[in-house]
Amino acid sequence: MSSPVFESITRFAQRASVPIVVFLGCGAGLAALFFTGAANPTLLNDPGTVVRFGLPAAKFVFNIAMSLTVGALMFAVLILPRTAGGRDRRHRASTADLPLDPLWTKALRIAEYSSVVWTLSAVAVLVFSFVDTVGAQAYLDFSNQLGVFVTQIAYGQLWVLIVVLIAIVSTLCFGTRSHVGIAAAGVLGIGVMIPLALMGHSAEASGHTQAVNSLGLHIFGATIWLGGLFVIALLGTRLAESKNLKPVVERYSTIALIAFGLVVFSGVVNALLRVHSLDDLMTGYGEVILAKAFATVLLGLIGFWHRQFVIARLGTAASATVEFWRLITVEFVIFGATMGLAVALARSQPPVPQEPVGNPTPTEILTGDPLPPKPDFARFFTEWAIDPLWIAIAAGTSIAYIVAFINLRRRGDKWPVLRLISWLVGMVFLVFVTSAGPRVYGEVQFSSHMIEHMLLVMVVPLPMVLGAPITMLMRATKARRDGSAGVREWVLWLVHTPYLRFFAHPIVASVNFAGSLVVFYYSGIMYYALDTHIGHELMIAHFLGAGYLFGQALIGIDPGVERPAYPLRLVMLLVTMAFHAFFGISIMSSNVLIAGDWFGNIGAGWGYTAIEDQQLGGAIAWGIGEFPTLFVAIMVALQWAKSSDREAKRIDRREDRSHDAELRAYNEMLATMAERDAKLDHRRR
Repeated sequence: MSSPVFESITRFAQRASVPIVVFLGCGAGLAALFFTGAANPTLLNDPGTVVRFGLPAAKFVFNIAMSLTVGALMFAVLILPRTAGGRDRRHRASTADLPLDPLWTKALRIAEYSSVVWTLSAVAVLVFSFVDTVGAQAYLDFSNQLGVFVTQIAYGQLWVLIVVLIAIVSTLCFGTRSHVGIAAAGVLGIGVMIPLALMGHSAEASGHTQAVNSLGLHIFGATIWLGGLFVIALLGTRLAESKNLKPVVERYSTIALIAFGLVVFSGVVNALLRVHSLDDLMTGYGEVILAKAFATVLLGLIGFWHRQFVIARLGTAASATVEFWRLITVEFVIFGATMGLAVALARSQPPVPQEPVGNPTPTEILTGDPLPPKPDFARFFTEWAIDPLWIAIAAGTSIAYIVAFINLRRRGDKWPVLRLISWLVGMVFLVFVTSAGPRVYGEVQFSSHMIEHMLLVMVVPLPMVLGAPITMLMRATKARRDGSAGVREWVLWLVHTPYLRFFAHPIVASVNFAGSLVVFYYSGIMYYALDTHIGHELMIAHFLGAGYLFGQALIGIDPGVERPAYPLRLVMLLVTMAFHAFFGISIMSSNVLIAGDWFGNIGAGWGYTAIEDQQLGGAIAWGIGEFPTLFVAIMVALQWAKSSDREAKRIDRREDRSHDAELRAYNEMLATMAERDAKLDHRRR
C-alpha cells in the first residue's frame, strides 16, 4: 500500500477532488444554462449578466461547501473513532481524558474551513437572489430594498434563516469537540435543507407536499453521498496509513447506498411533477433531466462495484486499493457534472408550469390541489397523494428490519416472525394514513382529518411497538469498540437521555397522549398544521410519537421505559380512554367551528355542512378508539398472564435447585408456631 503508484493516485484524488468537481460542475452547468435558455437575458427588468451567471455560481459553491461540511460532520459523528484509545466498557468515564484521534480532528478541521465558505456563499446567494427577484430596479435603492426583501418577503426570510443556521453550525464546528456538540452541528446542518426544499416549489401550486419532500430527500441524499466522497479523498493517505481505510469505507458505503436510494426515489418523484409526457422529455429541460439520471445511474454502478469487488479486498491487496482510488476519482468527475446539471435545472423553466392555476377554486386557494371526488369507503383506498418523506421512512425501516431479521436467522439466533410481520403492518398503515384517503380528504373535511389523526395516534403505533425495533437493533448490530459511535450507540444514548426518559414515563406519556388532543384542536394549532407544510409534518411526527410512547408504556417490549405493574396499566388505559371519550363528546356537542377559516371556506359541494361534519368527527374520535383500546387491554392481559407463568416457573426452578428449601422453612415456621401455641394453651390450663 505504500507503492509509488498507490501514493500518486491517492495524492491526486486528495488534491484534485474539489477542483475536479468545481471545474466539471461549472462546465456542465454553463452548458446546461445555455442549452435550456436559462442564461438568456429576460425581456423586462433583466438583473444583468453578473447576476444571471453569478447566482448559479454562488449556488454551486454553496452546494459544494454544504456537502463538505455535512459530510465531514457525518464522518465525525457516525464513522470515525473520536478517541485514539477506543472504548473501554469498564472505564467509560475515562474516555473523556483520552487524546482525540488525528483523523477525527482532521475531519473537523475540514468542517471548520468548509463551514466558513458555506456561510459566505449563503450570503452571496442571498444578495444575488434579491437582485434576481427585483431585477434592474434593485440598484436604485439597494440597501432599503434589500432590507424589505429579507424582512417582509418569504423568500428573503428563508435565506436569512439559512444564513443564521449555517453560522451556528460554523460556530459549533470551531467551538466544541464533544460528540454530542458535533452531532448537534450535524443536525442543524441537515436542518438547513428544510428551507432549501421549501423554496423549491410554490406553496399554492399543485403537488406541494410531493415536491417539497422529494426535493428535501434529494438534497439530503446527494449531500451526504458527495460529502462522504470528499472527506475520504481529503483524508487521503493518512486514512490508508492508519489501517482504517477498510472499516471507514465499509461504513460510508452503507450510508452511500442509502443516499443512492434516496436520490433515485426522490429524483423520480420530483421529475414526474415537472415532466408529464415523452414530449416534455424532448424539451431542453427534459434532456438535462435524462443526462442527470444517466450520471446518477453511473454513480450507482460504481458504488455497486465498490461493494461487490473492491471493499472486501482493501488492506489485503494493493491492486484493490489502487482500484478504489481510481474509482473515487471517476466518481468525482461524474459528480461534478451532475451537480452542474442540478444547478442549471434549478434555474431553468420546466415544461409543466409550477405556478398556481388561474381562477383557482376555494379548495385550490387553500390546499393548492383540486377538490377530490365525493368520499366513500372505496375512495379512502383509491385516492392517493403520496408523501415521499413518510414513504421513504417506512420503506427504509422495513428494509432494514428485514435485513436484520435475515442476518439474525443466518447466524442461528431466533427472532419471532410475528414481530417482523407486526413492524411491516405498522409501516403499511403509516403509508396509508400519510398518502392515501385519510391524507387526501383530511385536508378538506374535519371528519376525515379526525380519521387521519386517530389512526396516527391509536392504530399505527401499536404494531410498531410490538415489532420491538430497538431490541432488534441491539440484537442485529455489533457494538463499536474503536471509539466511534454508530446508529446503535446513538439510539442507546437517545433512549437513556433524561429528556426521552421523562416523556417515556407512563404518566407523562398518558398525559401527552390525551392532552395533546385538547391542545391541538382547541388552541388554534390545527390551522397551522393544515395551512403550512412544516406544521403538517410536525403534526404527523408528534402524534405518531405520542402514540408510540403511550403504547410502549402499556405493551412495549423495548428497554428504556419504566412500565408500571399490570393492574396499573389497565387503570391507565381506562382513565386515558375515558378522557378520550370525553374529548370526542365535547366536539360532538360543540357549535363553534374549529379551524373555521379553513373548513368553513373549503367550498366542497358534497357532504355535510362544516359544523355537521365537525360533529361527525367528534363521534369518530369517540368511536374509533374502542377497537384499539380492546386490543391493548387484551395484550396487557396476555402479557400479565405470561409474566405470571414466567414467575411461577422461575420459583419452581429455584425450589427444584434448593430441594424445596423455602417450602420446608415455611412448614417448619408453621410447626414452630403451632408448638408455641400448644405450650401456651397448656400453661393456661
